[in-house]
Amino acid sequence: MHNHAAPREAIELLRASDGYPIKVEGDVIEADRVRAELTPSFLDPAAKLEQLERVGLEAAVVSGSPALFAYEADAERGAALCRAVNGGLADFCGHYATRLRWLAHVPLQAPDAAAELLAEAAGAGAVGAQIGTSVAGTPLSEAGLDLFWAAAEEHDIALLVHPAYNNPHPGLEGYHLQNVIGNQLETTIAAERLIVSGVLDRHPGLRLVLVHAGGYVPWQAGRLRHAATVRAELADSPPDPYDYLGRIVFDTITHDAGALRFLVDRVGAANVAMGTDLPFDMAPPEPVAGLEEAVGEETARRVMEETPRRVFGL
Repeated sequence: MHNHAAPREAIELLRASDGYPIKVEGDVIEADRVRAELTPSFLDPAAKLEQLERVGLEAAVVSGSPALFAYEADAERGAALCRAVNGGLADFCGHYATRLRWLAHVPLQAPDAAAELLAEAAGAGAVGAQIGTSVAGTPLSEAGLDLFWAAAEEHDIALLVHPAYNNPHPGLEGYHLQNVIGNQLETTIAAERLIVSGVLDRHPGLRLVLVHAGGYVPWQAGRLRHAATVRAELADSPPDPYDYLGRIVFDTITHDAGALRFLVDRVGAANVAMGTDLPFDMAPPEPVAGLEEAVGEETARRVMEETPRRVFGL
């Protein structure tokens, strides 16, 4: 999972339309600090499979590029883009239906439309959905998304949460640190706010997949747990964020065998799934070999096969 595509249908819509916070110039797409060259592995399912095979993988659950979130667009444009992405991903994966599955794209800026499109996508074969870590800067916990969360529960849809709309911070300027540090920070903020605000308790069927190994959640959730025992601000929050393991799953992208070994040990192989971040340049160059180095072949097989099978109902 955590494997990106940019469906041609969505690119054609963006080339022909205005009002979107996305630039498509030549073979480059750019939005919200995400810039990518539209290489064949973004656009062509055969090239996608060839790239997977080169790194030792046979199949993938595919999601749109984060450059396609466009939560700043109005509801009508947002829904049109999401339908183009979803139709494009269904077609993209339909060429190799036993090896490629897809995650829906939804317009979180319009929660009622997001719930409607989630239902449409589930009926069209989506095995989950991808959402950003905020709605154009508004935290997920405060974006009025209860109708959407309820739809995800109703359709038993896992939500892959991908960094988006990273908050500006002077310490993250330059050196690609908005990605190297900021992406993990945004994931941590999104996940822990959904916990402490009670969203996960109000929606007990809601399931989240956190990319980039969950940001700082697996390593620092103990600090949140302690804070709940001493801080009045957290008096009404759940006592232990680790209680949500099983409903919260993490991908493997740590870029470090020791860190990956700790992640699997801390949260369990059943709560870790192979992530690739392909075709972006921040993808681990040898994801299978790195996972096997960290946890051995048998546990690696569980992470690559059993966890995604359960999470996405494959």
